[in-house]
Amino acid sequence: MGAVKMKLNELTKIKTRSKKRIGRGIGSGKGKTSARGSKGQKSREKIPLRFTGDVSFYRKLPLRKGQGNPKISSKPKIVHLSKLNVFPKGSKIDLEQLIKAKVVNEKDVKSGIKILLKGKLEKALIVKLPVSKNVKKAIEKIGGKVDV
Repeated sequence: MGAVKMKLNELTKIKTRSKKRIGRGIGSGKGKTSARGSKGQKSREKIPLRFTGDVSFYRKLPLRKGQGNPKISSKPKIVHLSKLNVFPKGSKIDLEQLIKAKVVNEKDVKSGIKILLKGKLEKALIVKLPVSKNVKKAIEKIGGKVDV
């Protein structure tokens, strides 16, 4: 049996680059100002990473009414009309029924729920949730009812 030949390009690389040594003379290429440029606050000792020399980052951000305010910033959870086919014909659908059928989580209920038209409803139901205009038409067309 012949010996297995190794190829240089198939060897695993074990050499790692050493850290750049700053401030070790002109010949190193990173001497004198140590890659910090000349003068200014950034060239002297330690400064915070977030320092920009101008207005701080968080002050530049726009003021928003809804940011951090869950009442304004959170939007209602969208439930598609086709997901209501899980319920039997003529049943009343409210938040509790949706949670029992695991169509939505309890966490989703906090921000509210709205039913939008996607898919097709095959059973007449009584819906006691906010719905879009098209959903209302689709439910009433089948013989269902919308109470909000």
